[in-house]
Amino acid sequence: MTLIKEETATGTMMVIDGLELSNWDRDFLLELQKGGVTCVHACCGLWENARETLSKVSEWYRFFREHDDLVLPVKRGEDIRKAQDEGKIGIILGTQNTSALEDELGLVEVFEQLGIKIMQLTYNNQNLIGSSCYEENDAGLSRYGKLIVEEMNRVGMVIDLSHVGEQTSLDAIRHSERPVAITHANPDWIYPSRRNKSREVLQALKDNGGVLGLCAYPHLINGPETSIDEFVDLIVETIDFMGVEHVAIGTDLTLNMSDDFLHWMRMGRWTHDMDYGAGSKSNPSWPTWPSWFKGPADFPNISDALLDRGVSREDVASVMGGNWYRFFDESFRRQKEM
Repeated sequence: MTLIKEETATGTMMVIDGLELSNWDRDFLLELQKGGVTCVHACCGLWENARETLSKVSEWYRFFREHDDLVLPVKRGEDIRKAQDEGKIGIILGTQNTSALEDELGLVEVFEQLGIKIMQLTYNNQNLIGSSCYEENDAGLSRYGKLIVEEMNRVGMVIDLSHVGEQTSLDAIRHSERPVAITHANPDWIYPSRRNKSREVLQALKDNGGVLGLCAYPHLINGPETSIDEFVDLIVETIDFMGVEHVAIGTDLTLNMSDDFLHWMRMGRWTHDMDYGAGSKSNPSWPTWPSWFKGPADFPNISDALLDRGVSREDVASVMGGNWYRFFDESFRRQKEM
């Protein structure tokens, strides 16, 4: 099994990261193994249209073939268990936008069949479905957006609300007949940011049965100076508010990424100027990560710190991977299988 070893004080537990956007190569896979990572939701699209997303998926298929001794694509919950049993890293493909769907409802099922199991409804701009967290005005989920939510429910594709606006998030939660996810964000009363989530949204997520992946991305906490104790405070306070079964980890790790990709991530094709949301021109480069999480090999630092704080081993196991496993195992099934 690819698990955290006994010498880390965590013993052996499943570790699942709710989102990583990094340079996927063999060295990175070995780092994931070193950190005891069982499964990762890997971003394979931001602004890409349908044709471009097909190319991204084909690149991932090639990656799976070339590294099949280390990785296993995940389409069902049992694939995560299989990856664990075989000592491999399960990879869930997802997009941080619905731009791949363009204006065609039927493409939800097409991309689900190709292995895209998670889609974030909006990235950093309003689209045909709804609003992003950086828009000045959020009109909520569109008519098309409601149909997309229903179709994602039907085919077993997870609805992700991480970069989605407040009203659109609330509308999506109310309209969805199945639990939804926020794969990488934090409570905004702990770390104020338009990208983080309000009490109202997180209460609705809890009531919906969804899961929140708490995020180590430096711009969504207190930067690289954030201590591991402060991150544990974040986890414990969120558990107190939502209940442990709704809390997980979604680091949003960006390791070894190029400046060219940073420009694509921030600008897409919609602007000629670097824009970080709400007109901000700050954060001109990739962030520096805290000393306790420089990469996936550092996952044991989080679990060990939670145990040192006195969080039960059962609850630590739930936060580190058990909650994502339960959620994905249920959510990846088609609605008729439920």
